[in-house]
Amino acid sequence: MKENSSEKYILALDQGTSSSRAIVFDRSGRIISVSQKEFTQYFPKPGWVEHNPSEIWSSQASVIAEAITSVGINGKNIAGIGITNQRETTIVWDAETGQPVYNAIVWQDRRTSGYCDSLKNDGLTGYIRQRTGLIIDAYFSATKIRWILENVEGARAKAEAGKLRFGTVDSWLVWMLTRGEKHVTDVSNASRTMLFNIHTLQWDPDLLELFGIPETMMPEVRSSSEVYGYTKTTIFAHEVPISGIAGDQQAALFGQMCTEPGSVKNTYGTGCFLLMNSGSRPILSSNDLLTTIAWKIGDTVNYALEGSIFVGGSVVQWLRDGLGVISSSSEVEALAASVPDSGGVYFVPALTGLGAPYWDQYAKGCIYGITRGTKAAHIARAALEGIAFQTMDIVNAMQKDSGVALKELKVDGGASRNNLLMQFQADILGVPVIRPSVTETTALGAAYLSGLAVGYWDDLSSIKTQWSAERTFSPQAPEDFVIAEKAGWADAVSRTLSDRQED
Repeated sequence: MKENSSEKYILALDQGTSSSRAIVFDRSGRIISVSQKEFTQYFPKPGWVEHNPSEIWSSQASVIAEAITSVGINGKNIAGIGITNQRETTIVWDAETGQPVYNAIVWQDRRTSGYCDSLKNDGLTGYIRQRTGLIIDAYFSATKIRWILENVEGARAKAEAGKLRFGTVDSWLVWMLTRGEKHVTDVSNASRTMLFNIHTLQWDPDLLELFGIPETMMPEVRSSSEVYGYTKTTIFAHEVPISGIAGDQQAALFGQMCTEPGSVKNTYGTGCFLLMNSGSRPILSSNDLLTTIAWKIGDTVNYALEGSIFVGGSVVQWLRDGLGVISSSSEVEALAASVPDSGGVYFVPALTGLGAPYWDQYAKGCIYGITRGTKAAHIARAALEGIAFQTMDIVNAMQKDSGVALKELKVDGGASRNNLLMQFQADILGVPVIRPSVTETTALGAAYLSGLAVGYWDDLSSIKTQWSAERTFSPQAPEDFVIAEKAGWADAVSRTLSDRQED
Protein backbone atom coordinates (compact mmCIF):
# COMPACT_ATOMS: atom_id res chain seq x y z
CA MET A 1 0.00 0.00 0.00
CA LYS A 2 1.42 3.38 -1.00
CA GLU A 3 0.52 6.35 1.16
CA ASN A 4 -0.03 9.97 0.16
CA SER A 5 3.47 11.32 -0.47
CA SER A 6 2.65 14.65 1.19
CA GLU A 7 1.01 13.18 4.30
CA LYS A 8 2.84 13.18 7.62
CA TYR A 9 3.08 10.26 10.05
CA ILE A 10 4.64 9.37 13.40
CA LEU A 11 7.18 6.56 13.58
CA ALA A 12 7.30 4.56 16.81
CA LEU A 13 10.32 2.40 17.63
CA ASP A 14 9.35 -0.39 20.02
CA GLN A 15 12.59 -2.03 21.11
CA GLY A 16 11.55 -5.04 23.19
CA THR A 17 13.19 -7.94 24.99
CA SER A 18 12.94 -10.41 22.14
CA SER A 19 12.40 -8.25 19.03
CA SER A 20 12.72 -4.78 17.57
CA ARG A 21 9.72 -3.24 15.86
CA ALA A 22 8.89 -0.12 13.92
CA ILE A 23 5.28 1.04 13.56
CA VAL A 24 3.98 3.93 11.48
CA PHE A 25 0.86 5.69 12.83
CA ASP A 26 -1.40 8.26 11.20
CA ARG A 27 -3.28 11.15 12.83
CA SER A 28 -6.18 8.93 13.88
CA GLY A 29 -3.82 6.58 15.76
CA ARG A 30 -4.29 3.97 13.05
CA ILE A 31 -1.43 1.60 12.23
CA ILE A 32 -0.22 2.15 8.66
CA SER A 33 2.76 -0.17 8.66
CA VAL A 34 4.54 -2.62 11.00
CA SER A 35 7.90 -4.33 10.72
CA GLN A 36 9.38 -6.67 13.32
CA LYS A 37 12.63 -8.59 13.69
CA GLU A 38 13.70 -10.95 16.44
CA PHE A 39 17.28 -10.94 17.71
CA THR A 40 19.51 -13.35 19.60
CA GLN A 41 19.13 -14.09 23.30
CA TYR A 42 22.35 -15.10 25.07
CA PHE A 43 22.41 -17.16 28.27
CA PRO A 44 26.13 -17.48 29.13
CA LYS A 45 25.49 -18.89 32.62
CA PRO A 46 22.39 -19.92 34.62
CA GLY A 47 20.51 -16.74 35.52
CA TRP A 48 22.48 -14.60 33.07
CA VAL A 49 20.68 -12.98 30.11
CA GLU A 50 22.44 -10.82 27.52
CA HIS A 51 21.86 -9.13 24.16
CA ASN A 52 24.34 -7.85 21.61
CA PRO A 53 23.89 -4.03 21.51
CA SER A 54 25.05 -3.90 17.89
CA GLU A 55 22.40 -6.46 16.97
CA ILE A 56 19.76 -4.45 18.84
CA TRP A 57 20.71 -1.46 16.70
CA SER A 58 20.96 -3.34 13.39
CA SER A 59 17.59 -5.04 13.96
CA GLN A 60 16.00 -1.69 14.84
CA ALA A 61 17.55 0.04 11.83
CA SER A 62 16.37 -2.69 9.43
CA VAL A 63 12.75 -2.58 10.63
CA ILE A 64 12.71 1.23 10.38
CA ALA A 65 13.72 0.98 6.73
CA GLU A 66 11.23 -1.79 6.04
CA ALA A 67 8.31 -0.06 7.79
CA ILE A 68 8.65 3.19 5.88
CA THR A 69 9.58 1.83 2.44
CA SER A 70 6.76 -0.74 2.49
CA VAL A 71 4.25 2.11 2.34
CA GLY A 72 6.25 4.31 0.00
CA ILE A 73 7.21 7.07 2.41
CA ASN A 74 10.54 8.54 3.55
CA GLY A 75 11.99 10.87 6.17
CA LYS A 76 10.10 13.85 4.75
CA ASN A 77 6.85 12.13 5.71
CA ILE A 78 7.88 11.46 9.33
CA ALA A 79 6.83 14.28 11.66
CA GLY A 80 8.56 12.74 14.65
CA ILE A 81 10.04 9.56 16.11
CA GLY A 82 8.91 8.14 19.43
CA ILE A 83 11.02 5.52 21.23
CA THR A 84 9.83 2.96 23.73
CA ASN A 85 12.09 0.27 25.07
CA GLN A 86 12.74 -2.70 27.31
CA ARG A 87 13.64 -1.03 30.60
CA GLU A 88 16.56 -1.56 33.01
CA THR A 89 18.58 -3.38 30.33
CA THR A 90 22.07 -1.91 30.64
CA ILE A 91 24.51 -0.91 27.90
CA VAL A 92 27.95 0.63 28.48
CA TRP A 93 29.93 1.91 25.51
CA ASP A 94 33.08 3.81 24.63
CA ALA A 95 32.30 7.51 24.17
CA GLU A 96 34.95 7.92 21.47
CA THR A 97 34.43 4.81 19.34
CA GLY A 98 30.75 4.16 20.14
CA GLN A 99 31.62 0.48 20.67
CA PRO A 100 29.98 -1.40 23.55
CA VAL A 101 32.49 -2.66 26.12
CA TYR A 102 30.28 -5.64 26.97
CA ASN A 103 26.99 -7.19 25.92
CA ALA A 104 23.77 -5.55 27.10
CA ILE A 105 22.84 -7.04 30.49
CA VAL A 106 19.09 -7.66 30.24
CA TRP A 107 16.51 -6.73 32.89
CA GLN A 108 15.87 -10.43 33.56
CA ASP A 109 19.52 -11.07 34.47
CA ARG A 110 20.14 -12.24 38.05
CA ARG A 111 23.97 -12.18 38.25
CA THR A 112 24.01 -9.40 40.84
CA SER A 113 21.57 -11.05 43.26
CA GLY A 114 24.32 -11.78 45.80
CA TYR A 115 25.48 -8.15 45.77
CA CYS A 116 21.88 -7.04 46.24
CA ASP A 117 21.67 -9.29 49.31
CA SER A 118 24.73 -7.58 50.76
CA LEU A 119 23.12 -4.14 50.26
CA LYS A 120 20.03 -5.35 52.13
CA ASN A 121 22.18 -6.80 54.89
CA ASP A 122 23.87 -3.41 55.19
CA GLY A 123 20.45 -1.90 55.96
CA LEU A 124 20.17 0.14 52.76
CA THR A 125 16.65 -0.95 51.74
CA GLY A 126 14.84 2.10 53.13
CA TYR A 127 17.61 4.51 52.10
CA ILE A 128 17.41 3.44 48.45
CA ARG A 129 13.63 3.14 48.34
CA GLN A 130 13.13 6.62 49.81
CA ARG A 131 15.17 8.20 47.02
CA THR A 132 14.35 5.98 44.04
CA GLY A 133 10.98 4.37 44.89
CA LEU A 134 12.54 0.98 44.10
CA ILE A 135 13.19 -2.28 45.91
CA ILE A 136 16.83 -3.41 46.00
CA ASP A 137 16.93 -6.02 43.27
CA ALA A 138 19.16 -7.30 40.47
CA TYR A 139 16.36 -6.22 38.10
CA PHE A 140 17.51 -2.59 38.01
CA SER A 141 20.41 -1.00 36.14
CA ALA A 142 22.69 0.21 38.96
CA THR A 143 24.12 -3.14 39.98
CA LYS A 144 24.48 -4.15 36.32
CA ILE A 145 26.60 -1.04 35.57
CA ARG A 146 28.72 -1.75 38.64
CA TRP A 147 29.21 -5.36 37.49
CA ILE A 148 30.50 -4.20 34.10
CA LEU A 149 32.91 -1.72 35.70
CA GLU A 150 34.17 -4.38 38.11
CA ASN A 151 34.44 -7.27 35.66
CA VAL A 152 35.34 -5.92 32.21
CA GLU A 153 39.06 -5.35 31.86
CA GLY A 154 39.93 -1.66 31.68
CA ALA A 155 36.33 -0.50 32.12
CA ARG A 156 36.80 1.07 35.55
CA ALA A 157 39.82 3.11 34.43
CA LYS A 158 38.05 4.30 31.28
CA ALA A 159 34.95 5.25 33.29
CA GLU A 160 37.03 7.24 35.79
CA ALA A 161 38.66 9.03 32.85
CA GLY A 162 35.23 10.04 31.54
CA LYS A 163 35.47 7.85 28.46
CA LEU A 164 32.51 5.50 29.00
CA ARG A 165 28.80 6.13 28.59
CA PHE A 166 25.91 4.25 30.15
CA GLY A 167 22.43 4.05 28.72
CA THR A 168 19.26 2.07 28.86
CA VAL A 169 18.19 0.98 25.38
CA ASP A 170 16.46 4.30 24.58
CA SER A 171 19.74 6.17 25.15
CA TRP A 172 21.61 3.69 22.96
CA LEU A 173 19.13 4.13 20.11
CA VAL A 174 19.24 7.94 20.32
CA TRP A 175 23.06 7.83 20.37
CA MET A 176 23.06 5.66 17.25
CA LEU A 177 20.34 7.66 15.47
CA THR A 178 22.20 10.94 16.10
CA ARG A 179 25.67 9.43 15.51
CA GLY A 180 26.80 10.21 19.02
CA GLU A 181 25.51 13.78 19.14
CA LYS A 182 22.96 13.14 21.88
CA HIS A 183 23.37 11.18 25.11
CA VAL A 184 19.92 11.50 26.69
CA THR A 185 17.17 9.58 28.42
CA ASP A 186 13.76 10.48 29.79
CA VAL A 187 12.53 10.53 33.39
CA SER A 188 10.60 7.25 33.04
CA ASN A 189 13.69 5.27 32.04
CA ALA A 190 15.92 7.12 34.50
CA SER A 191 13.56 6.14 37.31
CA ARG A 192 14.31 2.45 36.62
CA THR A 193 18.06 2.62 37.20
CA MET A 194 18.13 2.75 41.06
CA LEU A 195 20.33 5.84 40.62
CA PHE A 196 17.70 8.53 39.99
CA ASN A 197 16.10 10.61 42.73
CA ILE A 198 12.40 10.66 41.81
CA HIS A 199 11.80 13.72 44.04
CA THR A 200 14.60 16.02 42.77
CA LEU A 201 14.48 14.53 39.23
CA GLN A 202 18.28 14.33 39.22
CA TRP A 203 20.90 11.59 39.27
CA ASP A 204 21.51 11.05 42.98
CA PRO A 205 25.18 11.79 43.80
CA ASP A 206 25.12 9.64 46.95
CA LEU A 207 23.80 6.62 45.05
CA LEU A 208 26.33 7.10 42.23
CA GLU A 209 29.03 7.09 44.91
CA LEU A 210 27.56 4.04 46.64
CA PHE A 211 27.68 2.02 43.41
CA GLY A 212 30.99 3.49 42.24
CA ILE A 213 29.59 4.98 39.04
CA PRO A 214 31.12 8.23 37.68
CA GLU A 215 28.46 10.81 36.81
CA THR A 216 30.16 11.40 33.45
CA MET A 217 28.74 8.04 32.33
CA MET A 218 25.15 9.13 32.83
CA PRO A 219 22.84 10.51 30.13
CA GLU A 220 21.13 13.89 30.39
CA VAL A 221 17.62 13.37 31.76
CA ARG A 222 14.84 15.07 29.80
CA SER A 223 11.04 15.01 29.71
CA SER A 224 9.13 12.26 27.89
CA SER A 225 7.79 14.57 25.16
CA GLU A 226 10.19 17.05 23.59
CA VAL A 227 12.61 17.28 20.68
CA TYR A 228 15.88 15.69 21.87
CA GLY A 229 17.73 15.91 18.58
CA TYR A 230 17.59 14.97 14.90
CA THR A 231 18.53 11.83 13.01
CA LYS A 232 21.92 11.78 11.33
CA THR A 233 21.80 8.25 9.93
CA THR A 234 21.56 7.15 6.31
CA ILE A 235 18.23 5.40 7.08
CA PHE A 236 16.53 8.76 6.47
CA ALA A 237 17.49 11.07 3.64
CA HIS A 238 16.18 13.96 5.74
CA GLU A 239 16.71 14.89 9.38
CA VAL A 240 13.80 13.68 11.49
CA PRO A 241 13.11 14.94 15.02
CA ILE A 242 13.35 12.39 17.84
CA SER A 243 10.63 13.73 20.07
CA GLY A 244 9.26 11.13 22.48
CA ILE A 245 10.80 8.61 24.88
CA ALA A 246 9.21 6.39 27.53
CA GLY A 247 10.00 2.99 28.99
CA ASP A 248 7.72 0.34 27.56
CA GLN A 249 5.35 0.02 30.51
CA GLN A 250 4.96 3.75 31.01
CA ALA A 251 4.37 4.13 27.28
CA ALA A 252 1.64 1.48 27.46
CA LEU A 253 0.01 3.34 30.38
CA PHE A 254 -0.05 6.47 28.22
CA GLY A 255 -1.19 4.60 25.12
CA GLN A 256 -4.09 3.16 27.12
CA MET A 257 -5.01 6.74 28.05
CA CYS A 258 -4.66 5.95 31.75
CA THR A 259 -4.04 9.64 32.34
CA GLU A 260 -6.28 10.03 35.41
CA PRO A 261 -5.10 9.07 38.92
CA GLY A 262 -6.38 5.61 39.87
CA SER A 263 -6.54 4.26 36.31
CA VAL A 264 -4.76 0.91 35.83
CA LYS A 265 -3.39 -1.16 32.95
CA ASN A 266 -1.71 -4.53 32.72
CA THR A 267 0.60 -5.49 29.86
CA TYR A 268 0.82 -9.23 29.27
CA GLY A 269 4.17 -9.66 27.57
CA THR A 270 7.26 -11.73 28.36
CA GLY A 271 6.61 -10.54 31.89
CA CYS A 272 3.49 -8.75 33.10
CA PHE A 273 3.55 -5.18 34.27
CA LEU A 274 0.69 -3.61 36.16
CA LEU A 275 0.76 0.18 36.53
CA MET A 276 -1.58 2.54 38.36
CA ASN A 277 -1.42 6.26 37.61
CA SER A 278 -0.95 7.97 41.00
CA GLY A 279 -1.02 11.53 39.66
CA SER A 280 1.40 14.27 40.66
CA ARG A 281 2.53 12.62 43.89
CA PRO A 282 4.72 9.57 44.39
CA ILE A 283 3.11 6.94 46.65
CA LEU A 284 5.79 5.00 48.53
CA SER A 285 4.46 1.47 48.78
CA SER A 286 3.94 -0.41 52.03
CA ASN A 287 3.33 -3.60 50.05
CA ASP A 288 6.57 -3.99 48.10
CA LEU A 289 5.37 -2.36 44.91
CA LEU A 290 7.59 0.05 43.00
CA THR A 291 7.11 3.79 42.88
CA THR A 292 8.09 5.00 39.45
CA ILE A 293 7.75 7.99 37.16
CA ALA A 294 5.10 7.49 34.51
CA TRP A 295 6.05 10.45 32.30
CA LYS A 296 6.85 14.13 32.28
CA ILE A 297 5.14 16.41 29.76
CA GLY A 298 6.13 20.07 29.96
CA ASP A 299 6.66 20.82 33.63
CA THR A 300 4.14 18.23 34.85
CA VAL A 301 5.35 14.91 36.26
CA ASN A 302 3.04 11.92 36.61
CA TYR A 303 3.96 9.11 38.98
CA ALA A 304 2.79 5.51 39.04
CA LEU A 305 2.69 2.46 41.29
CA GLU A 306 4.00 -0.65 39.56
CA GLY A 307 3.98 -4.36 40.16
CA SER A 308 6.23 -6.56 38.04
CA ILE A 309 5.60 -10.21 37.19
CA PHE A 310 8.83 -11.69 35.85
CA VAL A 311 7.23 -14.66 34.10
CA GLY A 312 4.02 -13.85 32.24
CA GLY A 313 3.61 -14.85 28.62
CA SER A 314 7.02 -16.54 28.75
CA VAL A 315 5.42 -19.37 30.75
CA VAL A 316 3.67 -20.29 27.48
CA GLN A 317 7.05 -20.35 25.74
CA TRP A 318 8.24 -22.73 28.48
CA LEU A 319 5.24 -25.01 27.87
CA ARG A 320 6.30 -25.06 24.21
CA ASP A 321 10.09 -25.23 24.43
CA GLY A 322 10.68 -26.76 27.86
CA LEU A 323 7.79 -29.14 28.36
CA GLY A 324 6.85 -29.70 24.72
CA VAL A 325 3.09 -29.90 25.37
CA ILE A 326 2.37 -27.42 22.54
CA SER A 327 4.22 -26.84 19.29
CA SER A 328 3.32 -23.15 18.98
CA SER A 329 2.23 -20.55 21.54
CA SER A 330 -1.07 -20.01 19.73
CA GLU A 331 -2.17 -23.56 20.66
CA VAL A 332 -2.25 -22.94 24.42
CA GLU A 333 -5.75 -21.46 24.60
CA ALA A 334 -7.39 -24.41 22.81
CA LEU A 335 -5.47 -26.91 24.95
CA ALA A 336 -6.41 -25.11 28.18
CA ALA A 337 -10.04 -24.78 27.07
CA SER A 338 -10.29 -28.56 26.48
CA VAL A 339 -10.79 -29.03 30.24
CA PRO A 340 -13.43 -27.19 32.31
CA ASP A 341 -10.94 -26.14 35.00
CA SER A 342 -7.38 -26.80 36.17
CA GLY A 343 -8.38 -29.93 38.08
CA GLY A 344 -6.95 -28.54 41.32
CA VAL A 345 -3.55 -27.82 39.73
CA TYR A 346 -1.79 -24.52 40.51
CA PHE A 347 1.24 -23.32 38.58
CA VAL A 348 3.38 -20.69 40.32
CA PRO A 349 5.73 -19.68 37.48
CA ALA A 350 8.69 -18.51 39.56
CA LEU A 351 11.09 -19.53 36.80
CA THR A 352 13.29 -16.47 37.46
CA GLY A 353 12.23 -15.78 41.05
CA LEU A 354 9.04 -14.04 42.14
CA GLY A 355 8.49 -10.33 41.59
CA ALA A 356 5.94 -8.10 43.33
CA PRO A 357 4.56 -8.29 45.92
CA TYR A 358 6.83 -11.14 47.13
CA TRP A 359 10.27 -10.13 45.77
CA ASP A 360 11.77 -13.54 46.38
CA GLN A 361 14.66 -13.83 43.95
CA TYR A 362 15.42 -17.38 45.11
CA ALA A 363 11.92 -18.83 44.62
CA LYS A 364 11.68 -21.68 42.12
CA GLY A 365 8.73 -22.54 39.91
CA CYS A 366 6.14 -24.91 41.33
CA ILE A 367 3.33 -27.00 39.81
CA TYR A 368 1.21 -28.05 42.77
CA GLY A 369 -1.79 -30.37 43.03
CA ILE A 370 -0.81 -32.97 40.43
CA THR A 371 -2.62 -36.32 40.61
CA ARG A 372 -2.85 -39.40 38.39
CA GLY A 373 -5.72 -37.65 36.60
CA THR A 374 -3.68 -34.57 35.69
CA LYS A 375 -3.28 -34.00 31.96
CA ALA A 376 -1.21 -31.61 29.90
CA ALA A 377 -4.38 -29.54 29.44
CA HIS A 378 -4.69 -29.03 33.22
CA ILE A 379 -1.09 -27.82 33.42
CA ALA A 380 -1.64 -25.49 30.45
CA ARG A 381 -4.75 -24.06 32.07
CA ALA A 382 -2.99 -23.69 35.42
CA ALA A 383 -0.14 -21.86 33.67
CA LEU A 384 -2.56 -19.29 32.21
CA GLU A 385 -4.42 -18.97 35.50
CA GLY A 386 -1.09 -18.40 37.27
CA ILE A 387 -0.64 -15.23 35.22
CA ALA A 388 -4.07 -14.00 36.34
CA PHE A 389 -3.45 -14.90 40.00
CA GLN A 390 -0.14 -12.99 40.03
CA THR A 391 -1.98 -9.99 38.58
CA MET A 392 -4.59 -10.31 41.36
CA ASP A 393 -1.86 -10.24 44.02
CA ILE A 394 -0.52 -6.97 42.64
CA VAL A 395 -3.98 -5.40 42.31
CA ASN A 396 -4.62 -6.19 45.98
CA ALA A 397 -1.34 -4.54 46.99
CA MET A 398 -2.10 -1.47 44.83
CA GLN A 399 -5.52 -1.03 46.40
CA LYS A 400 -3.97 -1.12 49.88
CA ASP A 401 -1.25 1.40 48.98
CA SER A 402 -3.44 3.87 47.11
CA GLY A 403 -6.71 3.51 49.00
CA VAL A 404 -8.39 3.37 45.56
CA ALA A 405 -10.58 0.39 44.66
CA LEU A 406 -10.06 -1.01 41.18
CA LYS A 407 -13.03 -0.26 38.92
CA GLU A 408 -11.72 -1.81 35.71
CA LEU A 409 -8.51 -3.18 34.24
CA LYS A 410 -7.28 -2.15 30.79
CA VAL A 411 -5.16 -4.84 29.17
CA ASP A 412 -2.69 -5.10 26.30
CA GLY A 413 0.24 -7.20 25.14
CA GLY A 414 0.38 -10.52 23.32
CA ALA A 415 -1.35 -12.69 25.94
CA SER A 416 -4.25 -10.21 26.24
CA ARG A 417 -5.53 -11.76 23.00
CA ASN A 418 -6.13 -15.01 24.93
CA ASN A 419 -9.86 -14.89 25.68
CA LEU A 420 -9.75 -17.70 28.24
CA LEU A 421 -7.07 -15.87 30.24
CA MET A 422 -8.91 -12.55 30.04
CA GLN A 423 -12.18 -14.10 31.22
CA PHE A 424 -10.47 -15.82 34.15
CA GLN A 425 -8.75 -12.50 34.97
CA ALA A 426 -12.14 -10.75 35.15
CA ASP A 427 -13.57 -13.57 37.27
CA ILE A 428 -10.73 -13.58 39.78
CA LEU A 429 -10.60 -9.76 40.08
CA GLY A 430 -14.35 -9.24 40.10
CA VAL A 431 -14.12 -6.22 37.76
CA PRO A 432 -14.42 -5.75 33.98
CA VAL A 433 -11.29 -6.40 31.93
CA ILE A 434 -11.17 -4.16 28.86
CA ARG A 435 -9.15 -4.91 25.73
CA PRO A 436 -8.66 -1.94 23.39
CA SER A 437 -9.17 -1.89 19.64
CA VAL A 438 -5.47 -1.08 19.15
CA THR A 439 -3.50 -3.53 21.28
CA GLU A 440 -0.15 -2.00 20.23
CA THR A 441 -0.55 0.43 23.09
CA THR A 442 3.16 0.56 23.95
CA ALA A 443 4.13 1.84 20.52
CA LEU A 444 1.03 4.04 20.41
CA GLY A 445 2.03 5.69 23.69
CA ALA A 446 5.46 6.50 22.30
CA ALA A 447 3.85 7.84 19.13
CA TYR A 448 1.51 10.08 21.12
CA LEU A 449 4.38 11.48 23.23
CA SER A 450 6.37 12.18 20.07
CA GLY A 451 3.45 13.72 18.19
CA LEU A 452 2.48 16.03 21.07
CA ALA A 453 6.03 17.43 21.15
CA VAL A 454 6.02 18.41 17.46
CA GLY A 455 2.40 19.60 17.26
CA TYR A 456 1.22 16.59 15.25
CA TRP A 457 -1.59 16.34 17.80
CA ASP A 458 -2.75 19.53 19.48
CA ASP A 459 -3.20 18.28 23.03
CA LEU A 460 -4.13 15.32 25.21
CA SER A 461 -7.86 15.80 24.79
CA SER A 462 -7.53 15.48 21.01
CA ILE A 463 -6.01 11.99 21.32
CA LYS A 464 -8.17 10.70 24.18
CA THR A 465 -11.07 10.32 21.76
CA GLN A 466 -9.04 7.83 19.69
CA TRP A 467 -9.07 5.14 22.40
CA SER A 468 -11.84 2.55 22.04
CA ALA A 469 -12.61 -0.88 23.49
CA GLU A 470 -12.58 -3.98 21.30
CA ARG A 471 -14.03 -6.30 23.97
CA THR A 472 -15.01 -6.16 27.62
CA PHE A 473 -14.82 -9.30 29.77
CA SER A 474 -17.27 -9.11 32.69
CA PRO A 475 -16.98 -11.30 35.82
CA GLN A 476 -19.10 -14.45 35.48
CA ALA A 477 -17.76 -17.07 37.94
CA PRO A 478 -19.74 -17.97 41.09
CA GLU A 479 -18.43 -16.43 44.30
CA ASP A 480 -17.73 -19.78 46.00
CA PHE A 481 -15.58 -20.85 43.03
CA VAL A 482 -13.56 -17.63 43.21
CA ILE A 483 -13.03 -17.96 46.97
CA ALA A 484 -11.82 -21.55 46.61
CA GLU A 485 -9.49 -20.66 43.73
CA LYS A 486 -7.91 -17.78 45.67
CA ALA A 487 -7.32 -20.02 48.69
CA GLY A 488 -5.69 -22.68 46.52
CA TRP A 489 -3.40 -20.10 44.94
CA ALA A 490 -2.36 -18.66 48.32
CA ASP A 491 -1.48 -22.17 49.51
CA ALA A 492 0.58 -22.88 46.37
CA VAL A 493 2.52 -19.60 46.70
CA SER A 494 3.30 -20.30 50.36
CA ARG A 495 4.86 -23.60 49.30
CA THR A 496 6.90 -21.88 46.59
CA LEU A 497 8.57 -19.11 48.59
CA SER A 498 12.18 -19.78 49.56
CA ASP A 499 13.58 -19.48 53.06
CA ARG A 500 16.21 -16.99 51.86
CA GLN A 501 13.99 -13.90 51.59
CA GLU A 502 15.32 -10.64 52.94
CA ASP A 503 13.29 -7.88 54.55
